[in-house]
Amino acid sequence: MSSNVKNITQTAIFVAVLCVISPLSIILPVSPVPVSLATFAVYLFSVILGMRKSFMGLIVYILIGIVGLPVFSNGGSGMGVVLGPTGGYLIGYFFCSLGSSLGYELGKKFSESIIVKIAVPMAGMVMGTLFCYILGTVWLSYLNKLTFEAALAAGVIPFIPGDTAKIIIACIVAVPLRERLKAVV
Repeated sequence: MSSNVKNITQTAIFVAVLCVISPLSIILPVSPVPVSLATFAVYLFSVILGMRKSFMGLIVYILIGIVGLPVFSNGGSGMGVVLGPTGGYLIGYFFCSLGSSLGYELGKKFSESIIVKIAVPMAGMVMGTLFCYILGTVWLSYLNKLTFEAALAAGVIPFIPGDTAKIIIACIVAVPLRERLKAVV
């Protein structure tokens, strides 16, 4: 299989997974931001595919949603979603991807130890998530005319336990999976 076909196929699989799992979300009574597995997919595929392919996948995913396919949380679509309360978090996925992919590359560069190869991407995912939280909170605060603290309470605090679990699981699964896929493909 040619390199271009492989890259396009891998990116398309990432986009397909995002499009399928993102609409499956839970609305919290304390937040206009729903819980979804989209960030898990971003963490996972960013480690497996690397920054370039995961960024391309995120761009395609957001464009698919903008043109009207119901791929955002709760089956949302359109530019209104990107400009709505969750828009800052959607754009923040790029920071999650950056942290995840760079974390993996740094961990691989500095050690052959599987512990380091998992811990460094985990730190990258945490940093990317913090930037996602900041961007999303600022946008939520601006859009809903909330104080930063109120937006933080609605758009971040309820999500910390779930995002922590997603990061841990993504690191445990993604790093060995990437190593295995690299050996096979």
